[in-house]
Amino acid sequence: MPTYVCLCQWTQKGLEKVKESPGRLDKFKEMARSAGGQLKAFYLTMGRFDFVVVMEMKDDASAAKVVLQLGAAGNVRTETLKAFEESEYRQLLGSL
Repeated sequence: MPTYVCLCQWTQKGLEKVKESPGRLDKFKEMARSAGGQLKAFYLTMGRFDFVVVMEMKDDASAAKVVLQLGAAGNVRTETLKAFEESEYRQLLGSL
């Protein structure tokens, strides 16, 4: 399955209820499962982004759907990157 990296920042709304964040993470995990994917990793980070999520989804549309649902709740802003595994990277470069 394709891998996606979501760089996330809490909004003011999200920060005001930051103690509820673990429950929101659990809901996001369930949204990903319902869309046919899964969260592979979650990292609280320091710097420009507050946390990073690595997820596998069945396709780009499914990834977009769950990220849009996450953003629509108003607690976070996201920047999502499609990630290529090393074997995919080598295949891409090998075809140049």
